[in-house]
Amino acid sequence: VQLQASGGGLVQPGGSLRLSCVVPELTLDYTNIGWFRQAPGKEREFVAAVIWSGTRSSTGDSVKGRFSISRDNAKGTVFLQMNNLKPEDTAVYYCTADRNPYYETPFSPTYWGQGTQVTVSS
Repeated sequence: VQLQASGGGLVQPGGSLRLSCVVPELTLDYTNIGWFRQAPGKEREFVAAVIWSGTRSSTGDSVKGRFSISRDNAKGTVFLQMNNLKPEDTAVYYCTADRNPYYETPFSPTYWGQGTQVTVSS
């Protein structure tokens, strides 16, 4: 599964960003998509995931109420909308995927894309 993430950048605290992940085979074989992040010196952290049908999703505790995930299967793209960003959201964000007709937690992806840097700073 090819995964191409984009949309990262520098934003001030309280601002918003929307990350995109282009997945050419998004509609094939029950492709579920998730986002993870990793900050320097910290463990990799689950951010959000959405099932292949778009009918179920989940977000990590640290971003709940601020981040949301959605997918546009017609465009082959998954989005991560990030609002009210905080300095602690600074990290490299990775788009990931697995192929499973069922939505399992914790989300354990098989495929990883390259990361996109998000920096929250004034």
